[in-house]
Amino acid sequence: MMLPEACVANIISFTSPADTFSSSAVSSVFRLAGDSDFVWGKFLPSDYKSLISRSTDHHQIFPSKKEIYICLCESLLIDNARKLFKINKFSGKISYILSARDISITSNDQASYWSWSKVSDSRFPESAELVTTDRLEINGKIQTGVLSPNTRYGAYLIVKITKHAYGLDLVPAETWIKSRNGHSVKNTAYLCCLDEKKQQMKRLFYGNREERMGMTMDAVSGDGKRREPKSRDDGWMEIELGEFETREGEDDEVNMSLTEVKGYQLKGGIVIDGIEVRPKSLN
Repeated sequence: MMLPEACVANIISFTSPADTFSSSAVSSVFRLAGDSDFVWGKFLPSDYKSLISRSTDHHQIFPSKKEIYICLCESLLIDNARKLFKINKFSGKISYILSARDISITSNDQASYWSWSKVSDSRFPESAELVTTDRLEINGKIQTGVLSPNTRYGAYLIVKITKHAYGLDLVPAETWIKSRNGHSVKNTAYLCCLDEKKQQMKRLFYGNREERMGMTMDAVSGDGKRREPKSRDDGWMEIELGEFETREGEDDEVNMSLTEVKGYQLKGGIVIDGIEVRPKSLN
């Protein structure tokens, strides 16, 4: 005997979005139950109404909660297009991207240091391109209460390197993750990928000075590989800043930063799109 649709919907609501999408192929009862607002209301973030009201298209009308869920999977620009909110279609885990305008970049209001413009494949109205500086300092913060609980997250600086970039590949930057509850992770990473010929020339020019200053020239991961930006599917690159974990019922503030202030050499040509905070298991 086939279970009533309401009973099937109740059962499905205890599974996952991935299971719900696949269960629609079982039978018409499962398909109807799996499309119900009751089921998708369980998978939507508790503050989904607030997120939609803060979006750049807040007048959009959705025929069902499943359609709202699908919209959030495709990403939602919020807070005057300064942040991007997204959930993973199959797990329901939450991600955020903080735009360059939503993070702190030292001297970003000075045209001699930073140039702001629309980059064709950016998600945001503006990205920041470094003109020149000898002190690069980037900071962002997020409350863990807006993220998925009991989840390990990674923070990533989203960047591009222009054809005319300089001074980025010799001295590694310092990356930090700090939270109010005492969690702290420090690491190093290069700002661009290695160009061996340029590296040798720059070592000749900068090397002795940096040795006298006691600066480290190495930024390698646990497997011995040089830690540098990695390519993304969207045409940008990302530098991992660190990771942290969220806890059920806890609303901690996590600060994320990248600084390169020890080399004192001029650098330019890196474009900052923002900082992405996403579950590590979804990489």
